[in-house]
Amino acid sequence: MIENLSYYHIFYEVAATQNLSKAAQNLYISQPAVTKAIQKLEENLNLTLFTRTSRGVHLTPEGTVLYKHVASAFSSLIKGEQEIQSMRSLQSGQIRIGVSTTLCKYILLPYLQEFIRTFPQIKVSIFCQSSNETLKLLENNQIDFGLVGEPIHKKNLVFSPIQTIQDTFVCNQKYHTLISPINPEQPFFQNCTLLMLDKNNLSRQYIDNYFLEHQIIPSCLLEISTMDLLIELAKIGVGVACVIKEFIQNELETGQLLELPLNIPIHTRKIGYTYLKSSYLSLAAKQFLTLAGQRTPKTE
Repeated sequence: MIENLSYYHIFYEVAATQNLSKAAQNLYISQPAVTKAIQKLEENLNLTLFTRTSRGVHLTPEGTVLYKHVASAFSSLIKGEQEIQSMRSLQSGQIRIGVSTTLCKYILLPYLQEFIRTFPQIKVSIFCQSSNETLKLLENNQIDFGLVGEPIHKKNLVFSPIQTIQDTFVCNQKYHTLISPINPEQPFFQNCTLLMLDKNNLSRQYIDNYFLEHQIIPSCLLEISTMDLLIELAKIGVGVACVIKEFIQNELETGQLLELPLNIPIHTRKIGYTYLKSSYLSLAAKQFLTLAGQRTPKTE
């Protein structure tokens, strides 16, 4: 049984130097203290670890066996300290990020590109799931933080917004002509195939709440798994897609898609990084969030 680890530290130094005085010097203690510690360790183990000669000390066969294991243990400790120092200087480490495919493509990648360029030794793991699944991974401590739309319930979460987004409805020119109502007061929801994300998506839930609040019942609904596919289907005239305006600026500017006006506008919402209040963030994770905060655009 190990009663005093300091004895093993002294034993290790004496065995490495084969000299009591030099070991004492390296350990910044007196030689009598070194001698006493070795004697105490030998008493505890009930065997002799060193033979003493006028030229120094030498390990006995039993001492050689013990030194082999002690040296291995101290080597592991030294390696551990080196790895920790490497993590402190961000020369190593890992971050685990949960994010939807859409937010990964349109928001995360620029932040990620800058971080990897600055800290290439940090391992980055991306878990592409819906925002709801990302929050579940967070609760189970399977990721360090997530990039999500602002959660409705965030009692146990820290949420740091980085961007404001606007949900909108779009279609191509041909489909726009097709659904233009004779009665301008008639909402386009009654004349179109509405393309939306599935119900597990936070964006879909946000729009469902908008529909419920304003008593809107779409006539024909088609659920799609990703926003990229929603955009492509709208571009070829399959229907009216509910998408995020900031992600289709090019299509709007080139006329590939037209934005449909709403009598009652949809409130903007926020995208940001979130993590558990109770979680411990690694130095690498903190650095990523710091860089993200520095690049955060000002929002109202």
